[in-house]
Amino acid sequence: MIKIYTDAATKGNPGPTGLGVLILFNHQQYQLTKTVARADNHSGEFAAATFGFQYLCDHFAGEQTVLFYTDSRLLSDAIGKNYTKHYQAQLATLNRLIDHFPTVVTQWVPDSQNAGAHHLANQALKSLE
Repeated sequence: MIKIYTDAATKGNPGPTGLGVLILFNHQQYQLTKTVARADNHSGEFAAATFGFQYLCDHFAGEQTVLFYTDSRLLSDAIGKNYTKHYQAQLATLNRLIDHFPTVVTQWVPDSQNAGAHHLANQALKSLE
């Protein structure tokens, strides 16, 4: 089983954005960061999830169960409903990656339970300064 936490940090809305991904698998931790020149808060959350799931697809076997945690209600609701009014293209891209795995359980968590990914996203954002 793989646990993945993602988050985005945006300076301005839209503005420069840092993406953070924390993956826990087999008693190992993978910390990933990336920057995006310009995104709004919600686009950043989709970008962080897409970045994380692309990494999973590239580095882990497709038969793994994935527990996905996000502090973005919009993102977790969009995945659960397979619909979002303004981010349908980003959701479609993310769903193609999610479909690589037989079981993905998406769960919204409060910010306090997403501290690792949050720290990584802020670290990436700081690198843009």
